[in-house]
Amino acid sequence: MINIIEKTLEESVTAKKAAIKENNQRLIETARLMAQSLTAGGKILIFGNGGSAADAQHIAAEFVNRFQTERVPLASIALTTDSSIITSIGNDYSFEEIFSKQVTALGRKNDVAIGISTSGNSPNVVKALKAAEKKGVHTVAFTGKGGRAADMAEIALTVPIGNTARIQESHILMGHILCDLVDRILFPENF
Repeated sequence: MINIIEKTLEESVTAKKAAIKENNQRLIETARLMAQSLTAGGKILIFGNGGSAADAQHIAAEFVNRFQTERVPLASIALTTDSSIITSIGNDYSFEEIFSKQVTALGRKNDVAIGISTSGNSPNVVKALKAAEKKGVHTVAFTGKGGRAADMAEIALTVPIGNTARIQESHILMGHILCDLVDRILFPENF
């Protein structure tokens, strides 16, 4: 079992290093985009399925509450949390609509929509990114090797491996990096 633990750690470190190397400039670009949106009174909309839904909630919480420094709350909403909205849309329309209808209702020009999909092909994430684009909402995709979400988003933050668990671990690392960078851009006096 120790070998399994050490192998998992090594795979995780390797995946994270590859993701950061591939996305350094895109992470900076995304942080600047998010900071500009928040400064202009915009908000961050984040969504995904399964573990990616939990990641959306985690990242939104870091913005609304705080990350590593005391500061004012920042506008961020995880579209994965309202069970009444999700189940009514899923029941009345389809599961593919659960995020796009929320983006259409809540998204405003120059907000930032972040879709998280390890495959990059989750139909409801892709549909929400399309809805965001129609509303003038900036789009960011967190994916594995790519997929439709990565192809259509303004900025794609990809993890160039095929293991879902390692992709998810890399996504939360990149989410934390964005929280840190946005805080440093908006509140330089805290650092």
